[in-house]
Amino acid sequence: MQFLFFLLLYPIFWLISILPFRLLYAFSDCVFVLIYYVLGYRKKTVRHNLALALPHLSEAERLVIEKKSFRHLCDMFLEMIKTMSISKKEIEKRFAFTNLPLYFEEEKRGKSIAMMIGHYASYEWVISMNHYISFNGYAIYKRISNKYFDKLVKDIRSKFKAYLITTKETKHVIESNAKKGILGVYGFASDQTPRPSENMYWYHFMGIETPIHVGAELFAKKNDMNVMYLKVKKVKRGFYEGTFEILSNDVHSIPDFKLSEQFMDKVALQILEAPEYYLWTHKRWKHKRENFN
Repeated sequence: MQFLFFLLLYPIFWLISILPFRLLYAFSDCVFVLIYYVLGYRKKTVRHNLALALPHLSEAERLVIEKKSFRHLCDMFLEMIKTMSISKKEIEKRFAFTNLPLYFEEEKRGKSIAMMIGHYASYEWVISMNHYISFNGYAIYKRISNKYFDKLVKDIRSKFKAYLITTKETKHVIESNAKKGILGVYGFASDQTPRPSENMYWYHFMGIETPIHVGAELFAKKNDMNVMYLKVKKVKRGFYEGTFEILSNDVHSIPDFKLSEQFMDKVALQILEAPEYYLWTHKRWKHKRENFN
């Protein structure tokens, strides 16, 4: 059944991927109407999240952000499909890095890098950085249940010299590379909700107490990695830029969980600047501390 589903959808995805960008975004406008007005995909979740995170805005203002966020979501989904056929030249034109010399200086320090990224703007096209870096680039992701689509995603990323590793593989890959002296950049999109447990670390994200991921920081400290933040900005439709920021060159001098807190604060600032480009469809604030006492 999985293979049949893959066979049915793959030709459609391929046809979408070869559309000129002008037609791609025209199609995205149609998908938006279907997703938002007809299917109402996760509209209640988005509305709930916006009310929690942006209570200072009026209902009408949040509604504008809600619609813009769904338009961006449709664009990003189709841009992800476009990656199947996009050229190196095209993706480099559409995703620019503003301060690569700062990143290169980090490589010269001779330590692997934990790169912290939010689910903001275009986290899909961050893979284009592999065209510039000398280290091996690893993107940490959640395995897709359909093994054929999972392989497709890996194949797409591999053409940009990116290695995909699942959350379960992360520990083994990082520690194995460290023992072999293989230097890598590990992309952690750490702003979504962690799996519930009694040992979760709680922090105020967008003014709301919630558990946060601390894995990137823990891996960095255990394996003596430097930590950077990649701020991704949407310049205009179909065009993005990424700016590197150093969080720490000496992780052992930073109090526990401080790096994770700094990362969440930076994502929050981006959201306040332009909330329509954040991924609001996930239940980010679903856990309450009292339920774990």
